[in-house]
Amino acid sequence: MAVDMMLELDTRYVADGRLGGHALPEADVKALQPKVASILAEIAAERKAGRHRFRELPHERPQLAEIRGIADDYRGSTDNLVVLGIGGSALGNIALQTALNPSTYNLLPANERRGPRLFVLDNVDPVHCEAVLSFVGRNWSRTLVNVISKSGETAETSAQFLLVRDRMIRALGEKKARERMVVTTDAAKGTMRKIVDQEGYRSLIVPDGVGGRFSVLSAVGLLSAAMCGIDIEALLDGAVAMDKVVSDADPAANPAARIGTIHYLYEQRGKPMHVMMPYSQQLKDLADWYRQLYAESLGKIRPSDGANVGPTPIKALGATDQHSQVQLYREGPNDKVFTLLEVEAFDCDPKIPQAFEGIEAMQYLGRSSRGTLGKLLNAEKAATELALLASRRPSITVRFPRVNEHTVGQFIYLYESMIPIMGKLYGIDPYDQPAVELGKVLTFHFMGRKGYEEPPKEIQPK
Repeated sequence: MAVDMMLELDTRYVADGRLGGHALPEADVKALQPKVASILAEIAAERKAGRHRFRELPHERPQLAEIRGIADDYRGSTDNLVVLGIGGSALGNIALQTALNPSTYNLLPANERRGPRLFVLDNVDPVHCEAVLSFVGRNWSRTLVNVISKSGETAETSAQFLLVRDRMIRALGEKKARERMVVTTDAAKGTMRKIVDQEGYRSLIVPDGVGGRFSVLSAVGLLSAAMCGIDIEALLDGAVAMDKVVSDADPAANPAARIGTIHYLYEQRGKPMHVMMPYSQQLKDLADWYRQLYAESLGKIRPSDGANVGPTPIKALGATDQHSQVQLYREGPNDKVFTLLEVEAFDCDPKIPQAFEGIEAMQYLGRSSRGTLGKLLNAEKAATELALLASRRPSITVRFPRVNEHTVGQFIYLYESMIPIMGKLYGIDPYDQPAVELGKVLTFHFMGRKGYEEPPKEIQPK
């Protein structure tokens, strides 16, 4: 795999004169560059001091040998891999699988798959959970369960764990059930670490200083990828290649700084909605992963003045959402910036047959060398881009030469690296998530957890 296969950032349609007053003036970009340059220097210094721990994961590759060892030990005896997790403990796993294995992966016979079927239970919907567990429960002895919870305090994952553990013990007995469970959790503390030590489960580590939404390039995301035949070293190599680019001290040459600058300036100009629209079915769940990364990192109360800040990330899918969302995007409120994801070369590209001579509405599709599904999809992307431009809606494109481990690793690292830049522009901490806590506490209250009998003061009548 060529290591020079790099993503390309195309920002021409934020400065185009056809945007009229919605074009981003170059003077505004240049005026912000000294501040962004200072932020990049600050981040580099903080990184040397041990902060921004996610940036080191592709270099340090913690537990890579253990991850490969577990995958090698279990792959041959496993038909189903069930991941129990939510949020950052699930979205990255799903995104890697969607991007790097066929969409029909779970439907393929064993000899055509690169590993076991993958089921990620990222919710406690009873009908969905029962459907998955009933299916894999036909043969628990060939099912491996990966529980991902740094603390063991997440109600959804804990409930799933208790349910799955009970069914496995009933089917296999305690000893064999224990052997079919791998737990990814904190190295030394927390409820789940206590259970691991007590039960003797095989375990992997959630790295210190790495929040869930930044953890996909650790054991959190890499075990399921390795089990399903994804080249995790190439994924990390892609992230390393992107690190060289996003470590550039020049804001104009640093793609993470460029994306952050564009989005920040447009929000100041009344565009707080950021739509990511992949023109690739493979990339659709990377947009879902990005949505959590963006929302949980940047939607905050700013400590300095108490202002509510942060953009709203929205996911769409090309060309599907040309027929469901583009009407709004072109004629609704002009409060959005669009990021289109484009793939230059698809792994396969069926030729559209010619038929129905004399019926131009059919014949043109297969007439020339452009008559393939991939060419059609990219033509639709170009059409949407220019249609948005005609309606004075700015867009940028992130272009994948191909979708593979190397470029997906780059994409993940690019967007993760943009977050601390934008955090400093907004004046907030991008690594905490205080607003998530109240919902967790209320769940404990409603479910009768001891110590949470009284509702939190925030919701008590005044």
